[in-house]
Amino acid sequence: MPRISLTDLVDIVSKSGSPKATKVSQVKNRDEYQPGTDFYKQFRDGLVGIHKAGGSRNELAGILQGVSEKNRLSNYPAAITGYKKWWGKKELKWFQPPNELFSGSGVDVSINPELGLLINGERHLVKLYLKADKLTKARADLITGLMEEALGVASKDAKMSVLDVRNAKLFVGASASASFLPMIEAELAYIAKLWPSL
Repeated sequence: MPRISLTDLVDIVSKSGSPKATKVSQVKNRDEYQPGTDFYKQFRDGLVGIHKAGGSRNELAGILQGVSEKNRLSNYPAAITGYKKWWGKKELKWFQPPNELFSGSGVDVSINPELGLLINGERHLVKLYLKADKLTKARADLITGLMEEALGVASKDAKMSVLDVRNAKLFVGASASASFLPMIEAELAYIAKLWPSL
């Protein structure tokens, strides 16, 4: 059974025609996950560590300690600056976020928000968006909609959110439209049909 990440699914859904098939092929044929090649792992782990310890936003610069790879050193500062700007004067308290699988047509999608945060007293499950291009509302709605489908029953009191880290913008999910789930199921059916031939 194919297993893909939420980011993979968003990337596939946002393409059409042959680029969509190409993206599915890239996802299927890439090397197995290795923490050392996960570009933003140190950044995400640093954020989680700061929040778990009840740290302050002034500690964000410390994420760069131990980062030696040149590309990371040139990209992490923009992410740190954006996160620091978003944090601002908000009171943030950590809680452990859940993770689940969303399944359809024999395809499993990992739904794993990186952060569980009380933001000024409101519970949010937060997925981090770290790409350089701005997060569109359509992509944000797709991410929060899938989080709602997979995590909503267990986390009824939490708002599903995605943070465009570099642009310091939090998108909070709203109720998905009636066509949302059938559209996702159609995308998973497409992936399932294509997968064996790639």
